[in-house]
Amino acid sequence: MPSLILVALINAYPLAYAINAALHDGSLIQQGAFVGLGNFSTVLKDPAFWASTRFTAIFVVASVFGSWALGVVLAVVLQIRFPGRAVFRVLLLLPWIAPVVVTSMSWALLLGTSNGAVPSLFRALGLGNNVLFLGDPVLAQVTVCLFKIWISFPFTLIMMGSALESVDQNVYEAARIDGATRWQQFVRITLPVTARSTYVCWILMSIFTINDFPSVWLLTGGGPVGATQTMIVYAYNLAFSEFTPGLGIAVALLITVCLVAVSVFLYRMIRRSFTVA
Repeated sequence: MPSLILVALINAYPLAYAINAALHDGSLIQQGAFVGLGNFSTVLKDPAFWASTRFTAIFVVASVFGSWALGVVLAVVLQIRFPGRAVFRVLLLLPWIAPVVVTSMSWALLLGTSNGAVPSLFRALGLGNNVLFLGDPVLAQVTVCLFKIWISFPFTLIMMGSALESVDQNVYEAARIDGATRWQQFVRITLPVTARSTYVCWILMSIFTINDFPSVWLLTGGGPVGATQTMIVYAYNLAFSEFTPGLGIAVALLITVCLVAVSVFLYRMIRRSFTVA
């Protein structure tokens, strides 16, 4: 109980302060006049908000399921004993271990200019003379999603690898004796047994992705022309670029509501998996 009270107090004050700021039309140094739900109304009428919401949805779905799928495949591969497996496992963790600043700068150098390594390779292969991955809106969105998958899949690899380690190998042996193929074993055994870890992974990755500011900001800054502006970047721009913290905090509170909804849905899926088990 003392720990719960301490955590509640630590979180209650910032939350109360944020709600109060969202209800006022102030600046970074003044509270301003009370406007009630006016900031929320202004935000919901802004086309930029809905554009950032759409891209955030795309960003979350692509990143969560992309990193999870890649993590599961690699976790299954690492269950096979082969020479150099330990070294390979360590190398797979590098995208997650490396600071996001270093990783984003590396991707920007590789993709961001026409003289980068990847655009130069595309020209050499005849796939385009001036392919700008961070200059074209659609390519920038694809690049940001791939970047998030790249830096996130080691996390899902660790979670799903731990879940697979707990599976009794006798189950797979019995399935092989019954004539089950590897794909059937994966669908009928691996996925159901690791369902709880999968849902937990989806919850955490959804929270991490929706709240992920540095990945998008360092790689594209939300551009070009707002194509990669997520809700968290949109909130930052409102608060610290346009100096309207009331609007920015209103967006942040809407993000919190979205996170609660996603978490509750996936938590119910976890409870259902326990019930089925």
